[in-house]
Amino acid sequence: MTEKTDRLKKTDKPEKTDKAGMAEQVYRILDEFYPELIEFIDSADAYQHLIAVILSAQTTDKQVNAVLPALFTRFPVPENLMAADPAEVEEIIHSVGFFRVKARNIIAAARDIQERFNGVVPEAMGELLSIPGVGRKSAHVIRGKCFGLPAIIVDTHFGRVVRRLGLAQGKNPESVEKQIAGKISSEKQYRFSMIINLHGREFCHAGRPKCTACPLAAICPSAQNISESVKSS
Repeated sequence: MTEKTDRLKKTDKPEKTDKAGMAEQVYRILDEFYPELIEFIDSADAYQHLIAVILSAQTTDKQVNAVLPALFTRFPVPENLMAADPAEVEEIIHSVGFFRVKARNIIAAARDIQERFNGVVPEAMGELLSIPGVGRKSAHVIRGKCFGLPAIIVDTHFGRVVRRLGLAQGKNPESVEKQIAGKISSEKQYRFSMIINLHGREFCHAGRPKCTACPLAAICPSAQNISESVKSS
């Protein structure tokens, strides 16, 4: 990504914009910078993606992806998983952490999908939130990935990046979600969420952000503050 970074840093200069304009400018830069397809979790359909998202709480995508082949080979559809022996599920997903709670949740989620929603993962926010193990962030992941709906996905990476860019304040995920939703058009929200998340993983790290190589350095207040600190030291 070095060549892209150098080219973008030369062409994208700071602009006097409101926060919505800033968000759109960030989108434009990162949309060009990152691949069209961004996937963190391996899944074949909405059922698999929902189960994987439930498993992803407080662990890494790598750990989740490692257990999915065995899990879905054994329980390929909700009807299989809802009837599973919890001990067998726990053994398969043991490495993802909090495996007992997660085993209960994914079994209950499969039962809800099969019995309450006729074997089909729902797309309505309220219905998704009624499924065990599915919180607001997870529901947005499902809505954006599986149904192409507007989705602001506030995880640790996303929150850190938008705060450093000055696009949101505070650490309450729902508050951050609402602040960003008002700044980026609905058709861009899921893509915005994915490129911001990836940017947090690639450049805007919690401890040592790569500001000097960042394609957003010219417009990012945090990068400029760091640069000024270096100059004055």
